[in-house]
Amino acid sequence: MANTRTAAKKKAPAAVETSASLEAQMQAFLDRGGKVDVIESGVSGQVIGVKPTKPSNPAAKS
Repeated sequence: MANTRTAAKKKAPAAVETSASLEAQMQAFLDRGGKVDVIESGVSGQVIGVKPTKPSNPAAKS
């Protein structure tokens, strides 16, 4: 008889574990000389009136 059960999904890490991991990664970034910029609330990286460009694909060139 065939097995009709699917493999169980892995549990997501606990929020505390994720937060601790992010904190450690951020501290390592800052220790290497990284800098965090503060962006005002409501500021967007989108520029109105500018047509987005498609990324080039160097592998497609022949």
